[in-house]
Amino acid sequence: MEGSAAEGNPDEGRGTPGGGRAGRDLPAAIAVGLLLGVLIVGSLFLVEELFLAVVVVAVGAGVRELVKAFATYDIKVPLIPVVGGMAAMVAAAYWGGAGWLVGTFAMLAFGVMAWRMFLGTEGYVRDTAATVLVLVYPSLLAAFVALMLDQPLGPERVIVFIATTVASDVGGYAAGVLFGKHPMSPVISPKKTWEGFAGSALACMLVGAWLIVWLLDAAIWQGVVLGAVVVVFATVGDLVESVIKRDIGMKDMGKALPGHGGLMDRLDSVVAALVPAWLLLTLFVP
Repeated sequence: MEGSAAEGNPDEGRGTPGGGRAGRDLPAAIAVGLLLGVLIVGSLFLVEELFLAVVVVAVGAGVRELVKAFATYDIKVPLIPVVGGMAAMVAAAYWGGAGWLVGTFAMLAFGVMAWRMFLGTEGYVRDTAATVLVLVYPSLLAAFVALMLDQPLGPERVIVFIATTVASDVGGYAAGVLFGKHPMSPVISPKKTWEGFAGSALACMLVGAWLIVWLLDAAIWQGVVLGAVVVVFATVGDLVESVIKRDIGMKDMGKALPGHGGLMDRLDSVVAALVPAWLLLTLFVP
């Protein structure tokens, strides 16, 4: 989400065709966002397994972007085993529960270490560390959406979570562009500001409070707490991806989504906020 949530440099990107004040192709971003929203909501309430297939495809594309990015530094991450492992974790979580998810991840992580052993000792720690990183972020974290979906009112929980996380992006973008003055992390992500973060927090808490009451019949304060926690983890997830991109010298992970960048540029905050959101919704709506 670099260049979106909590963004706060209005002058950067002026004059870019269709880019708006913050250098983002806003019409394309809105169109893509709406299409993604229709796809997510439609699959959620049509066939849950179809939604999980959408998740696997999207996260798989994000994994591919990370693998290609690491390859520029000659870091070897096996694409097919990692994507297959991610799909296995999603299936294990949905049909087996948290125990099966943890067990599947542990076997995958050990399998990676065993696989790399046969390719020689040079770069062993580097390659296995990068592969396990990709197995965790975004793969393991994304699999928690299957745990959320398998709970009572599963589709409604997912909608509450996704809408609250998207609100972080929208609120941060608007507040950052309009009012952004004070950089949040100049070294990691210069365009993110504290004013943008405040906009993200306000939007998250408002949307969380509204939807948790409407869809899950929970209390307003619980939605406010959910929004406050989501915005923190979403922002940190965004910054984690920014660190990775800066380390390997990339602006965007890809160009798959016009106006957004790559899949990982959309998934960074979502997967980071999934686990705490799952925990809170489990606590608030047993």
